[in-house]
Amino acid sequence: MKYLFPLLFLLATASPLFSQSKPAYILYNADGKKVSYGKMIRTLKSKDIVLFGEYHDNPIAHWLQLETLKDLHAQRRLVLGAEMFEADNQEVLDRYLRGEIDAKGLDTLARLWKNYRTDYAPLVNFARDSHLVFVATNIPRRYASMVAKGGFGVLDTLSALEKSWMALLPMAYDPELPGYKNMIAMMGGHGGPNLPRAQATKDATMAHFILKYFQPSRLFLHFNGAYHSDNYEGILWYLRRQRPELKYATITMVSQKNVGRLSDEHKGKADFIICVDEDMTPTH
Repeated sequence: MKYLFPLLFLLATASPLFSQSKPAYILYNADGKKVSYGKMIRTLKSKDIVLFGEYHDNPIAHWLQLETLKDLHAQRRLVLGAEMFEADNQEVLDRYLRGEIDAKGLDTLARLWKNYRTDYAPLVNFARDSHLVFVATNIPRRYASMVAKGGFGVLDTLSALEKSWMALLPMAYDPELPGYKNMIAMMGGHGGPNLPRAQATKDATMAHFILKYFQPSRLFLHFNGAYHSDNYEGILWYLRRQRPELKYATITMVSQKNVGRLSDEHKGKADFIICVDEDMTPTH
């Protein structure tokens, strides 16, 4: 008995510590209301195209991408695509998906991101094992860099083969879109008006290949950096210009010190907003 009261005291004083919840993330809708993962999946499965915006170095994003892929695959036929693969690497990616080359061959022949093995290989390998189409949707980086230096006009000098790796020319562009205007503001004016034009070549090209491979009977699940689809701009702006009748959904990611309440600045960024603790350890 002499040990009973100290033990009860210890449990009583420690219980607040152990009862505190420390979620790695909380999911919100566009209005800032908490929603369940299951609710998100039920909504997404009825769409034609879903844009999953990520922080490239966030482990929660990559885990949720894989889980979302698995759960949607269980309910819908899918086509996949990603910013992380450039269009001129499609043939190599297809060879890997068909089992003609191994992971080492893919790494040798394709331009893979430095975090590919940890963050994107699980998505690609799931596509391979499930016999899914995986589309390399991004414009080759060298051409976006050319636009950043010389504007859209430099693309007219390219060969027919090179032009096949990007959206059809001339590319539509609205410099008044807030996302593009904010790029100039964030850079303090450095880079000039061509910086958002380079961004637009990526957005337009990703939209182009999403629609090229879109099949009415399948849901197209696309993975991209959050900025490419935040606030229903970027890729989605181009998609809606060409196919306004399709049903779209967007997911984005934000980080906060306190994930328990979504900050007003993040509301309306997407249909579903993954709010992650700002102390989350990056993958690279």
